[in-house]
Amino acid sequence: QVHLVESGGGLVQAGGSLRLSCAASGSTFRVNAMGWYRQAPGKQRELVAAISSGSSTNYADSVKGRFTISRDNAKNAVYLQMNSLKPEDTAVYYCHAQCRPTPWSRNDIDYWGQGTQVTVSS
Repeated sequence: QVHLVESGGGLVQAGGSLRLSCAASGSTFRVNAMGWYRQAPGKQRELVAAISSGSSTNYADSVKGRFTISRDNAKNAVYLQMNSLKPEDTAVYYCHAQCRPTPWSRNDIDYWGQGTQVTVSS
């Protein structure tokens, strides 16, 4: 079982910055891809950014050039630096990790954090 604990959300004015952190703890053979998703009220959860174990990154078009995802493999942690925040970035942000349970497992298991609220005021 793997637990993801997020931190760093809050209230910020438009144009401001926030940094989200997520640390994975528990028993797993390897943490593969990690990422951040968000869900605004009345909307579906969407991918914000993802990063592979080799640090290849993928971003939603709406955040390219403003957000940066990074990870620390030694700590099984992932970070999201959010700059030039806009009111439309307001949402609950969820950390996600794909974990390989054992060396002989065929599939990864998806884990989710509890979510952290990001509110951007205009």
